[in-house]
Amino acid sequence: MEYTTTDAASTQAVGAALAPLLQAGDVILLDGDLGAGKTTFTKGVAAGLGIHRNVKSPTFNLIKEYHQGRLPLYHMDVYRLEGVGGADLGLQEYFNGSGVSLVEWSQFVAEDLPQDFLMIRLQKDDDDFDRRKIIFTPHGDRYATLVDQLAQQLHTN
Repeated sequence: MEYTTTDAASTQAVGAALAPLLQAGDVILLDGDLGAGKTTFTKGVAAGLGIHRNVKSPTFNLIKEYHQGRLPLYHMDVYRLEGVGGADLGLQEYFNGSGVSLVEWSQFVAEDLPQDFLMIRLQKDDDDFDRRKIIFTPHGDRYATLVDQLAQQLHTN
């Protein structure tokens, strides 16, 4: 599924629309260049989960945890693990835990990822700074159903 947003608020709105469909143990991979909107999307998911804290990129922390919402949110930016991997971070505990994991730059921990996940690619528009194409690619039955439900929700709003 592909969806186009026109500004940061509409990118956050897509994340907020996804949030009610999420369950404990869901793993969402966020792919895109620097400035593509990965953290902006995460802010929407957080808001949709009822998390009202300021969500920032965990670039220097690697993982930020937010426990104030319907489900805990584990926001990971593993860019700094390029060439190292995430074996020592205990990622499996997050992926199998009671919250939702959103992983930016997941290619750097590919060997640590579960078999099933939802890949979300955010692409900047070369002609319009604020426009984003968001591409949802499910891996596994759970995420195929999730994308179908999200498509229905986005197209009815």
